[in-house]
Amino acid sequence: MPLELYLDLHSQPCRSVFIFAKKTNIPFDFKFVDLATGQQYGEDFGKISVVRKVPVMRDGDFILTESVAILKYMAEKFGTSDSDHWYPADLQKRARINEYLSWQHAAMRAHGSKVFWFRAIVPIITGSEVPKEKMDSAMEDLTLSLKVFEEKFLDDRPFIIGEKISLADLVAIVEIMQPVGTGLDLFENRPTLSAWRDRVKKELGEALFDEAHKTIMHVDSLPQTFENNGMLEFLKPKIQKMFN
Repeated sequence: MPLELYLDLHSQPCRSVFIFAKKTNIPFDFKFVDLATGQQYGEDFGKISVVRKVPVMRDGDFILTESVAILKYMAEKFGTSDSDHWYPADLQKRARINEYLSWQHAAMRAHGSKVFWFRAIVPIITGSEVPKEKMDSAMEDLTLSLKVFEEKFLDDRPFIIGEKISLADLVAIVEIMQPVGTGLDLFENRPTLSAWRDRVKKELGEALFDEAHKTIMHVDSLPQTFENNGMLEFLKPKIQKMFN
């Protein structure tokens, strides 16, 4: 039986799971959960996961949430000697991956997501741009995360653990691409980051990379979607919390 993966490719964690499963030829059924319409809050999805977030993986009777846990599960269950670089048995290389995955939640993910919301979602909900001081602060946080990523996690290595791509690189690229989807070029004047991005795309395959990011590169369709499905009113209280 193939895995069931509940995904929406607007979500960066969903993209990491999707790309990894496709790249490593893991059989799976794509179960689309439409975040823009609030499908995750519906009764049917609630039976799959009380967390009401994507991604979710179902392997027979076993259900797993959280993208990092899902990625590690798939790497360990379906890994071969040829694919060991994704989550190596080598203790120190695996520790480096875990180090990045632990750090990124409160850094790259948090800051990239905030900039994405400020640039793409908040103006839809409120009808006006985010105040300049708040946008500047969000960009400063993201810039610092990118600096730490380049100087600590990449240093002078091709990939985070060395010569081979890993789960850490995959999680990093999907997070960085989230604000890029709003038209923000984070790679400009960052040669180290740009060269790493190019290596990651080459390893993943440009066709798969573009397939996974097609949705996020067209977020200009979200205003009409939100208007049609009533999500504007649902999201307003969440937006207001950001500015209280």
